[in-house]
Amino acid sequence: MSTQASAEPAKKRRGRPPKASRPDIDTRALLIRSGVEVLTAQGFSSAGLDLILKRVGIPKGSFYYFFPSKEAFGQEVLQSYHRFFVHKLDKHLLNQELTPLARIREFCTDANQGMQRHDWQRGCLVGNLGQEVELLPESFRPKLLEIFGIWQQKIENCLILSVQQGEIPKDTNCSAMAEFFWIGWEGAVMRARLQQSPQPLTHFLQQFLHCLNQPMGNRTT
Repeated sequence: MSTQASAEPAKKRRGRPPKASRPDIDTRALLIRSGVEVLTAQGFSSAGLDLILKRVGIPKGSFYYFFPSKEAFGQEVLQSYHRFFVHKLDKHLLNQELTPLARIREFCTDANQGMQRHDWQRGCLVGNLGQEVELLPESFRPKLLEIFGIWQQKIENCLILSVQQGEIPKDTNCSAMAEFFWIGWEGAVMRARLQQSPQPLTHFLQQFLHCLNQPMGNRTT
């Protein structure tokens, strides 16, 4: 009697993602990374999926295995950028080896150098999306406001510490000045890309620091 067992047919895997020959690569993460790179340069409305997919090397049909829509993809890209940027902010603003104002200077210097490395092609993704918010799905508006609020709080905390250490006047409205910082900084980033020059960034920082050290009645906020 033969003891040879009949081979059980292999079960077909449903919804198998593309590029199975490279299982060690997280295709979803690569798509998000590509999205960050493209959207920081082009914005959401004008960026086509074809360019993002081409950079990763997967067909357009496979995109919807990972994301149900371009809107959902954009939200994931935005959240990924936010996590990256918060890490950058914390790296500088929580650096206890520097005074609070020096921490803000270091953040601005690092951002300036990053823009120069990319030949002024990339800006701030959150700022880019804020400029085209009327063209975006409504789900983006509250998320962008939430992110700006988190960033603003981190600058505010740094300014509060600066008051406590006597760097800036005790009557400084740290909340208002933190809001002023991000309004001005995002405008400087846009202008720096336009001019392809660091001058708008350095000029804004100089004026912001000067404003901090003025008597409250002489400030613009």
